[in-house]
Order: sequence, then structure tokens, then C-alpha cells
Amino acid sequence: MVGMVKVGTSSAHESGLNHRAGIALPLLLALILGALSGLVLLPQAQHLRSLRDGVPAHATLHSGGTCVLGRCKVQFEVDGRTVVADLPAGSSGGKNPAGTRLTVRYRADDPQTVADENDVDGGAHMFMAAVVGGAALIFLALSARKAVSLARLKRKA
Repeated sequence: MVGMVKVGTSSAHESGLNHRAGIALPLLLALILGALSGLVLLPQAQHLRSLRDGVPAHATLHSGGTCVLGRCKVQFEVDGRTVVADLPAGSSGGKNPAGTRLTVRYRADDPQTVADENDVDGGAHMFMAAVVGGAALIFLALSARKAVSLARLKRKA
């Protein structure tokens, strides 16, 4: 008949692509989230924790903005000279406008390595690493579940 369309049928090739996408997409998301957690968030938390014993200094937020992306600067005095340093990405300093006074900790041998004193415990970054890592594991489990399901279907066929 002319003008009739079959609905709900697909070729074996299209079905295979759907199954592969059902495995590959969660696997790709798991890899991306796992890399974000392990290669970005955990090292950032360790960096912040390394500044726990840093030298405290009273600083002024030189330029506010999106500290989440690492675009905040603080200005403080070290041995009579003015230092302008970047707060690390994810800093809590961005909640405040430029000119706000805050306490920072810096490395004695490198005043450019600085963090807001409220961030040096690294807790927020560790929490985010755990959440993102957990999401990576969920997507990995979804991908594995789909692969097992596909293997069972092939065995039955």
C-alpha cells in the first residue's frame, strides 16, 4: 500500500548502534567524571590542605568575581612589599566584593601560593571529589549493567 509506514521496526544495525550507545555514553560520562574527581578536585584539596601551616596574613580582596574559576586576586604585605596573588579555583572569596578584608595563608618561600584561611581544610573540595567520584561510579555501573544485559540478549538469540 502506498503511504503506509511501519512503526516500531528497525534494522539489526540500528539496534546494535543503540545498544553500543547505551554502553558507551554512561562509560564516557564515568571517565570524564572520574578524571575530574581524581585529576582536578582531589589535587586541589591536597593543595589547599598543604597551606594549613602557611603563614597567615591580613589581605584585601583585590578583584572579586568568579573565584570558582580562579579569577580572584588578593593583596597583602610580606616583609614590607605588596603582593598580589591569585586565590585558587573554587575559593570562597568570591562571595565578597572587591575591597573585603580577609585572612589568607601563604607559603613562606612563595607568597604567590595563597589560599583563603576558610578554605585550607580542603573539606569542600574533598566533598565535591566524593560526590563527583560517586557519580562516576554510578555511570560506570549503568554501563556495566547495560553490557551484561546485552550479553544476555545475545546469548538467548
